Amino acid sequence: MATSTIRHATVAGQFYPRSPHALLAEIESYFVRDMQARPALGCIAPHAGYMYSGHVAGAVYSQIQIPARAILLCPNHTGLGHPLSIMSEGAWETPLGTVPIDSELAESLRNECPLLVDDRDAHRSEHAIEVQLPFLQAREPAIRFVPIAVGTGDFESLETLGKAAGSVIAACGQPVLLVASSDMNHYESDAITRAKDQKAIERVLALDPAGLYEVVNNENISMCGYGPAIVMLTAAHRLGVTSAQLIRYATSGDISGDRRMVVGYAGIAVR
Repeated sequence: MATSTIRHATVAGQFYPRSPHALLAEIESYFVRDMQARPALGCIAPHAGYMYSGHVAGAVYSQIQIPARAILLCPNHTGLGHPLSIMSEGAWETPLGTVPIDSELAESLRNECPLLVDDRDAHRSEHAIEVQLPFLQAREPAIRFVPIAVGTGDFESLETLGKAAGSVIAACGQPVLLVASSDMNHYESDAITRAKDQKAIERVLALDPAGLYEVVNNENISMCGYGPAIVMLTAAHRLGVTSAQLIRYATSGDISGDRRMVVGYAGIAVR
């Protein structure tokens, strides 16, 4: 892959504003000014259109310090590419500018976890990392990152990647933020969604990746990014995680007013 590879924004003007000024203004409106940012090993943040979930993502990124390096994990909504697809070189474009891929960190991850395969196809039309980047850019303009699309629900594979990520970050000697991009339960009533999401959130707050895997599958919770969350939690254990905090929870019904069929959004910091 050539170092000049640019992954162009695909959902600008749909999920968030295309205009840099409008985008930055909207992001700033979601940040909570009276929240003190503290270091975090990882977080879960939603990836819906900003009008629905931006206030949840903004609350999360208001409460955690954003370092200059990050690993962004997302579900593979398109089904394209390898089950664990990484991009190791190039940059991603947003209306706020380009974000370089951290090639050194990507190479270390590939060496530590042979399950990772360089595959641009999985990322070409995938929105779930793209919508996180403007928030990170607004907080840390010099950020560089590694994108990983998770297209497998195999727990052993997820655990293997999580352990590898934890080992790489531990050896890095610099802060690296692990972002698990995920919405919660999809397209059921507000009451059912809140009940299901609470069960999944409890397992995250208990720092229990295996428990999260079990409850999502046993309770039919359509949390699209449970795989990235399992990877993040597994890595956080390796890095000495001690606590997790639910910063904000909402559903799309809070915005639309339609409670008959909603999507849940949770913002969680892991420290």
